[in-house]
Amino acid sequence: MKSHELIRQLLQQANAKQLAAEMGLSTSLIYKWAEPGEDGGSGAQNPLDRVEQLARLTDGVRVAQWVCAGAGGFYVKSPRPLPNGEPHTLAAASHEIIHEFADMLSTIAAAALDNKITSAEAKDIRARWQALQSDTEEFVRSCEQGDFRPIIEKHEQAQKARAGSRSPLPSQPRE
Repeated sequence: MKSHELIRQLLQQANAKQLAAEMGLSTSLIYKWAEPGEDGGSGAQNPLDRVEQLARLTDGVRVAQWVCAGAGGFYVKSPRPLPNGEPHTLAAASHEIIHEFADMLSTIAAAALDNKITSAEAKDIRARWQALQSDTEEFVRSCEQGDFRPIIEKHEQAQKARAGSRSPLPSQPRE
């Protein structure tokens, strides 16, 4: 669906004059948002087009998370398309998703040990929860398509990154 089509639908439920007044805009601009702007249309670039452009030019995930939070929800990134090829094992992918869920539960348990959750702990729990939702969606999609390669590859990359970030302890100076 194009952005102007969505705005047209929204205007069937919302009062354009009231929207214009609340937003400090002209009613004609609100109606122009509901018209196509391309190919000689008389529409104006609407806020949805601007948000899409902002997401494309910057960190789109953070923009989407902000918009979703403003609507009282949360953003779950769709998994990347699965490549064609031989399916990878369900056991390895299942282990990975269970491990991630256990990690999130461990974060919650550690935060609750002192019988309170700080703002920083709440942010960490939220971040882990959102990542788990996205990873779970990727797992379900992998189940539907029978190919677990993306999950396994992501796990292998994370292991390599963790191994690369571990630097050996500095040696003791020799006297």
